[in-house]
Amino acid sequence: MTAPRERLAQEIIDAGRFLYERGWSPATSSNYSARLSADQALLTVSGKHKGQLGPDDVLATDLAGNSLEPGKKPSAETLLHTQLYTWKPEIGAVLHTHSVNATVLSRLSLSDSLVFADYELQKAFSGISTHESQVLVPIFDNDQDIRRLAAAVQPWLDAHPDCVGYLIRGHGLYTWGPRMSDALRQVEAFEFLFECELKLRALQKS
Repeated sequence: MTAPRERLAQEIIDAGRFLYERGWSPATSSNYSARLSADQALLTVSGKHKGQLGPDDVLATDLAGNSLEPGKKPSAETLLHTQLYTWKPEIGAVLHTHSVNATVLSRLSLSDSLVFADYELQKAFSGISTHESQVLVPIFDNDQDIRRLAAAVQPWLDAHPDCVGYLIRGHGLYTWGPRMSDALRQVEAFEFLFECELKLRALQKS
């Protein structure tokens, strides 16, 4: 089934304004997408200011990351979106953000993952119903070769079907959900947890 393009484009535009206003997608950083159909996605085009997106600033791609609209260039990170749509058919939206907290925390963390435990707000993530659980967030080293980066991410996704998001070191966050509202909720939850962790680490050192 194909979702109405105009509605999905507006959801992407609205998400961009919200995330930019919160400081989580400065300037032309970040990229967002929504599933158009079983084998197509609607993504932000490359190099656009995310607080100023318009209807022409999105394009359709297939799940191999190829543009279906001549003259429009997809984000360099398109494959990181389309691999998620291929991984789980229930994913309907993907958000990639570049907040200060996500960037700094991913650089401070020497291990290949973060663990959030005993935070009430963990329940904002899909599938989490109690603070007494743990949320494991992998951190992948940044790589300008997106195909190689996607190949590094895929084994983790296959081994952790309950994964709700991941970080790219020194770069930003990827998270997703059945609808754009779900993905936005998870971005907010992640940002709260990132800020808490940073403040805890600062207090522990003082």
